[in-house]
Formats: sequence, structure tokens, C-alpha cells
Amino acid sequence: MYRHLLVPLDGSELATNLVTQSVEFARTLGARITFFTAREDFGASGEGALQRTLAPQDYIDEAAGDAYAILAKAKAAAGQVELRCDTVVRTGARPWELILQVAEERGCDLIFMASHGRRGLQAFVPGSQTQKVLAHARLPVLVATVERNAPAGAARAAIGIIQDEHRSIASVLAGLRAAMREARERDTLPDLDFIAALLHYIKVFPEVLHHPKEERFLFSKLAARTRDADETLAVLRREHEEGGAIVADVEAAVERCRSDRSGLATLALAVDAFIESQWRHLNTEEEIILPAALEHLSDEDWREVEQAFRENGDSRVGGEYDEGFKKRFAKLMNVTAAGDNWQ
Repeated sequence: MYRHLLVPLDGSELATNLVTQSVEFARTLGARITFFTAREDFGASGEGALQRTLAPQDYIDEAAGDAYAILAKAKAAAGQVELRCDTVVRTGARPWELILQVAEERGCDLIFMASHGRRGLQAFVPGSQTQKVLAHARLPVLVATVERNAPAGAARAAIGIIQDEHRSIASVLAGLRAAMREARERDTLPDLDFIAALLHYIKVFPEVLHHPKEERFLFSKLAARTRDADETLAVLRREHEEGGAIVADVEAAVERCRSDRSGLATLALAVDAFIESQWRHLNTEEEIILPAALEHLSDEDWREVEQAFRENGDSRVGGEYDEGFKKRFAKLMNVTAAGDNWQ
């Protein structure tokens, strides 16, 4: 049976379901995954060449794109079930060729991809790219019907958005853990500005947008439909209330380290405790609340939940109001990827 899957991704909403399916499929087989995404060669365009000269830092950000943000969320989904995975980014104008090249280089024995047609991949893996992979591949290709196999209608869309948000949060937590691990291994201070930026994401996005919408729409509707989840919902609400204070404590530990290196041990303990609490919280929502909601919520309930979360738009990938959540999250993941030696 298959032991190593290549899963091509883009940033489309349906790709979230593809990640979910591929992770479950690989877990069932005991296989590993290489997640792959392609990006256009920004430097080859006229705009890119001009920006490289006039605004080098902007050029770097544009050239990096959101590839690492896409892969970070996929990596978080795999990590949730302790699945082995690698990530690869390639630049080029013919995505189907890159997919086949990476599959061969990495020794993959199955390409697990989606055919979204016009609704899906905006630039990198449209239906025509899937067809080209099918026509030229020398190894098996499994085309996942991500719409049919997911929960129907508004429930599918709402759960996809919520999972995408959770994976964004998990990616930031992974960035925190990696930064602190590197500091411990090198016995040096971590990049405190980077740590502060990651914490700011946690404070601005989950605390201000994600958690309030969970409580107002998902939690309240589930509580109205069944009493079975009352105890779990009460715990989650309490953790939401306490979250801001916990982030503030970690931020204070960061500031103390700026003037006193001896505070590093305290910061490391605070970050570890914070990460573990956040992981438990996310896992509880994924493993208990979402399945319960699928069982008890009506179609109308799901339509309201979907609309509420969709209003976040691109904010679900995290960041600051003034420059756009999506761009901010991508920058954070680019820094994380550089420090983590991603491919």
C-alpha cells in the first residue's frame, strides 16, 4: 500500500478540506505526506524587477508570497494527529511539471490532489493542472472529491473556515515553540521582536475575532440544541476569558528579557505552558465540539455560523488590521520557515 503521499495545495477554501482528507487517508495507511505548493516567479515580471530595485524589502515579501502560510497550516493539521510530513515550495510557471518533479525527487508513491475546476485553485492547481498531472504521471494519482466527501452545504463551509482558523493559530504556536527551542539549543536569547509579533497575532485575531464568534454563534447554537456539551462549553468559555491575561503575562516575560537575560528561563516556561493550554483548547473544539455540532445543528444554524465566520474574510489567516491579516500571517510564517529550514 502507499507509504508516501504528495499533496499539492493552494490557498483556496476547498484546499482546507483536501488537507483534512489527505491527513486522515495517510494516518489510516500509516503513510507520510509531503505537502507542496507552487508560486509564480514574481522577479520575472516587470513589476517585480522594478520593486527589487526601488523597494527591496517589499520585493522579498512579494516574492515569498503566501506559500509558507499555506504549508504551515497543512503542517499544523498533520501535527495534530502526529503524522510525519515534509513541505516543499517551488517557483515556476508550469505547476503540473513541478508537481511531478517533486513527487519523483521525494520518492512519493501517490499524488493525492483535488480537481476544483473553476471554483478552486486560483492560480496554481486548477482543474486543467490536475488533468495534465493525470496525463503525464508515472505513478498513481488519487483525485479527491473534496466537496462530496465533506459535510454538506453550509456545514462543510463553516467547518472548513473554522479548521482553517485553528490551523493558523496552531501555526503561530509552532512558530513560538520553534523560536524558543532554537534559543535553548544555542543558549541565546530568542528574537524577542519575533516572539512579540507572534503573541500579538494571538491577542488580536483569536481573542478579538475568532473566540467571540465561536461563543456567539457556534457555542450558543450548540447549547440551544443539546445539553450534552454544556460542561465542555463552560470550560472553553472560561479559557477564552482567561486567554487575554495569559497572553499578557507572556508578553510581560518577553519585556523583562529585553533588559535581563536571566528572565529567559521564566519566559520559556511561560511559553511552554501557554502553548500546551492552547493545544488542549483547539483539540477539544476539534474533537468534541465540531462533531457534536454536526450531530445537533440544523441547516439554518450552519448557515448563520458560516456567514458569521465568513465575515472575517482573509482575516482568518491572522495579523493586524492596518496591513491586512493575511499579509501579516504570511510574513510571520516566512520568518518561521527561514528559521526552521523549510524547503
